[in-house]
Amino acid sequence: MTFRQYLYHYYEQANGPFRNLSSQTPEQAEGILNKLRAEQQVFAGRRSDQYLMIRRELEQQARDMFIEKGGKPTNSYPHYMTLGACDWLTSWYKQGRELQIEWNAFDEQSISFTYGDLFPTMRYQDDKPYRRQVYTKEEILGLIGQYGLPQEWNKDGAKGPERYIEVQIWDDSVLKPYMIY
Repeated sequence: MTFRQYLYHYYEQANGPFRNLSSQTPEQAEGILNKLRAEQQVFAGRRSDQYLMIRRELEQQARDMFIEKGGKPTNSYPHYMTLGACDWLTSWYKQGRELQIEWNAFDEQSISFTYGDLFPTMRYQDDKPYRRQVYTKEEILGLIGQYGLPQEWNKDGAKGPERYIEVQIWDDSVLKPYMIY
């Protein structure tokens, strides 16, 4: 494969890594999102009014699908990373930073994958076979062998909504050293 087997997390430098709206109460998450909307300086500030409701539904759907494939999530919501680097994601932030963790640091029963961001993967209507799917580590390698990495063949997003492979981390144990709140 052409990628190094690292997972990448992109975040706002001032906030630190693995800050997650899903970890907040609905009211707290909405307050944070409203503040980002008012500032309109980052990608998250352009999200729709229904974003949080849709996000929670999609996260539950992905969790259920992962469990059906033998996953053993300990969290009710995931933290997000990408498989391989995707420099475009730093543009989502005022002072974007990246963190990388070797993917073998994670138990394969604690991470799932979507071929593209969870939102378009689960909601985009076309005939691509990787839509509405959650993958295991082994399955995503087969998909990469078949289709390649989206961040290589679709850097500018001109060929569809898939710009990277998203990783859903369902267990905080590997992430705890990075979670400085």
